[in-house]
Amino acid sequence: MSLPLITDPYFYAVSIPAVLLLGVSKSGFGAGFGSLAVPLMALAVSVPQAAAILMPVLLLMDLLGLAAFRNNFDRKLLKFMLPFGLLGIVIGTLSFKLLDAKLVAGIVGAFTLLFLAQRLLFPPKADSAPPPRWVGALLTTTSGFTSFIAHAGGPPLNAYVIPLRLKPMIFTGTMAFLFFFINLAKWIPYAWLGLLDTRNFATSLALLPLAPVGVWIGVRIARRINQQLFYRFIYGGMFFTGVKLLWDALR
Repeated sequence: MSLPLITDPYFYAVSIPAVLLLGVSKSGFGAGFGSLAVPLMALAVSVPQAAAILMPVLLLMDLLGLAAFRNNFDRKLLKFMLPFGLLGIVIGTLSFKLLDAKLVAGIVGAFTLLFLAQRLLFPPKADSAPPPRWVGALLTTTSGFTSFIAHAGGPPLNAYVIPLRLKPMIFTGTMAFLFFFINLAKWIPYAWLGLLDTRNFATSLALLPLAPVGVWIGVRIARRINQQLFYRFIYGGMFFTGVKLLWDALR
C-alpha cells in the first residue's frame, strides 16, 4: 500500500522552489532565503504542517552541509551559541500552541528589516567592536525560537554573526553546524506535538531528492564568490525574507 502523501499539484508548485531555496541557503550563499520556505509552502498548507514536512528535508540538507564545510567553522563561536539556540527551542516548544505563527513571522520580518536598515544607513566602521555577548545570547535564543516555530532562525542569527565579519566559508560552516544541532533537537518536540504523521513524512520523501540539488548549487557558488559580494547576497536574502514575512503577517 502506498503512503498517503499530498497530491495537490499547487502544493508542489510552491514547495519545489521552497526546498531549492532552503538548500541554497544551507550552503551559506543567499543566507536568509531559507526563511522563505515555510511561508511559501504555507500558501498551500498550514504553517505547522509545512514546518513538519520540511523536517526530514532539513536533516538531509544539514548532513550535506556538514560534509561540505566540516573543516570550516568557528568552534569557539559555535560552543557559545549552541546552548542559547537550544534554549530557544525549549521556549518554542512550551509556547507553540499559544502563539499564532503569522504573528511570529511578522515579528521576525520586522526585526530583519530593521537590522538591515541599520546596517545600510549606519554601516559599521572597519575597526568597530563586535556585538557584546549578551546580544549574541539574546539573538541566538530568538533564532532557536523562530527556527522551531517556522524554520526561520536565520535572520535573528545573521543580526549577530554578520557584524563579526567572518570569512564566507567560516560563516557558512559555523551556521551549518549550529543549525544541524538545532534542527536535530526539534524532532522530539515535533513528535510530541503530533506534527510528524505518516502523510507529512511521505510528502517529505517526495521532496527529498531536491535537497542535494539546492545545497549543491549553493556550495558551488559559495566557494567561488568574493566576500563583499557574498554579504551583498545575504543582505538581499534578508530583505526579501523580511518583506515576505511581514506581508504574510499583515495581509
